Amino acid sequence: MAGSSGLLIPLVAGIIGLGVLAQVLAARLRVPSIIFYLLVGVIIGQPGLGIIGDGTFGGALSAIVGLAVAIIVFEGAYHLRFDRLREAPAATFRLVTVGAAIALVGTAIAVKFAFSSAAVSWNLAFLIGALLVATGPTVITPILDVVPVRDRVAAALETEGIVNDVTAAIIAVVIFETVNPAVASESLLRGFALRLGTGLLVGLIVAGVVYYLLQYVDLSPGDAPRNSRLLVLAGALIAYAGANTIATEAGVAAAATAGMALGNVDHPYEEDIEEFKGDITLLVLSFVFIALAAQLELASLIDVGLAGIIVVLAVALLIRPLLVFVSAVGDRFTTNEKLFVSFVGPRGIIPASVATLFAVELNAAAEEVTGAQAELLGTQADILLGTVFLVIFATALFEGGLARFIAEKLDVIPMRVIIVGGGQVGRALAARLEDRGENVVIIEEEEESVERARNEGYAVEIGDGTDTDVLRSAGAENAKTVVAATGDDDANLLVSQLASSKFGVDRVIARANNPDNVEAFEDLGVRTISSAMATAWAIDNQIERPAIAHWMTDVGRSGDVQEVEVTNPELIGKSIRDVGPMLPDACLVALVSGELHENAEVPTADYILEEGDMVTLLGRRESVRDGMKMVSGD
Repeated sequence: MAGSSGLLIPLVAGIIGLGVLAQVLAARLRVPSIIFYLLVGVIIGQPGLGIIGDGTFGGALSAIVGLAVAIIVFEGAYHLRFDRLREAPAATFRLVTVGAAIALVGTAIAVKFAFSSAAVSWNLAFLIGALLVATGPTVITPILDVVPVRDRVAAALETEGIVNDVTAAIIAVVIFETVNPAVASESLLRGFALRLGTGLLVGLIVAGVVYYLLQYVDLSPGDAPRNSRLLVLAGALIAYAGANTIATEAGVAAAATAGMALGNVDHPYEEDIEEFKGDITLLVLSFVFIALAAQLELASLIDVGLAGIIVVLAVALLIRPLLVFVSAVGDRFTTNEKLFVSFVGPRGIIPASVATLFAVELNAAAEEVTGAQAELLGTQADILLGTVFLVIFATALFEGGLARFIAEKLDVIPMRVIIVGGGQVGRALAARLEDRGENVVIIEEEEESVERARNEGYAVEIGDGTDTDVLRSAGAENAKTVVAATGDDDANLLVSQLASSKFGVDRVIARANNPDNVEAFEDLGVRTISSAMATAWAIDNQIERPAIAHWMTDVGRSGDVQEVEVTNPELIGKSIRDVGPMLPDACLVALVSGELHENAEVPTADYILEEGDMVTLLGRRESVRDGMKMVSGD
């Protein structure tokens, strides 16, 4: 369709409207929204109804996409906190270095040998490989929104997406100069260093200026939140445009640098800015993905044929698992977590937008020459665009659509422990729970407590724990335990009731600050711990059994006591006498509880373990942890 001004406005409005509907539908079905963006683009674009075509946006599409990329990359980097990076430091670093190198070289080899055409030179193969290094926040974040994996896994995927978006875009631009005869090529290393350095410098300068200006926004209190939001948005766009003016594609690095720098310093109205940026990002993301998918000609996908399918299979089933397992060697990831990360590697906005731009430039260069060279450039443009979009479509549809199913099959969605109240009690409990490997989220709304909890390395959901939406956002739908640990008994009671009735949490525990409220709590079926009684127990332990009290509770303690369900088939049907030697040294079965007995009891040597029994292990800290894994069959 021709891009007349009379039709352009309703087209843009229609695309945004369809994008919002796609987002709502994706949230309803709990699948990544990119799937619906791509499908909408195909339906209304050249492969489908033809409502949008090459000339719909004229020459403005590349500029629109560029500014949208700036907002998307900035927003993703803004949420990338340094404290989260500590969740998986070694694996994260290797994913964006060794892993990226494996992806680049491996994909280039797959492209070169999948296509028998002489048009696919090594330069073009490495160009496609560079573009397909990028996963990106545009596809990773929607997946993590519906697949609440452990924080260390999410941190690795998010960091990989942000960093690889930047490096892939820069490397691709540098390599493209060796493919496009209309561009004077330069040293690959020099070109990469120039763009990355420019982006880092411009991004830091813009972040510094925006941070300085944010300190003075309060001079107009009524308009301060709005002005803060607009100031940060302008900063993202200026960083991108300024760096791009100096060096092509340095803008991606600048936007990412500015976003990460601002996201990791304290500044006014941070929560307002996060919400605003998230909404803007959803709008531009939906528009850009739909618009780019609509530009794709079906012939481009058909032309790559079997060779393109081979590249998709190599990228998804060979190269991705290889780079993940190499990058995560020796780290804290379980085998199932590595398999999940291997499966989740969809390509996003950077390869789509940059490949489209490169194809346009190659076709433009083909018009400047004649004969075999013109045909070669046209063929290269088709192969570049077709291969990149085929990988994007395949990985987004299959990996994005099946991500939650795969996560459930691999059992990598951890049951969460939610602590409502980030005061001294909440943080002390969180420390003990995280020490034994629980996935803990603290809900707190008081700013000072939030800052203290985050500084101590805990995952914090900002908000009122009595708010259903806040509980849901913290992961209450996937929580095995909710602890109401605030200093307000009324709030603790309401949290307990919501967790039990609204979210069906099996284990809900409340703190009763006033001992007189304990009976009322328990009458409502809430397990309750009285602050006064807990203090009395602690003092009694110090008086009557000081040795075991110090052994279990002191910082750096050597001992531990943990309860675990018997699910290992090798132990079911065996007696305690037989199981004892199978446990690690310095680990004993102290108590057993199960369906046959209401209360826990000290088992005799002849007690036969049954599936579902809960055993309490006592011993040295490391031995107990190993014993828990053995008893549960992990």
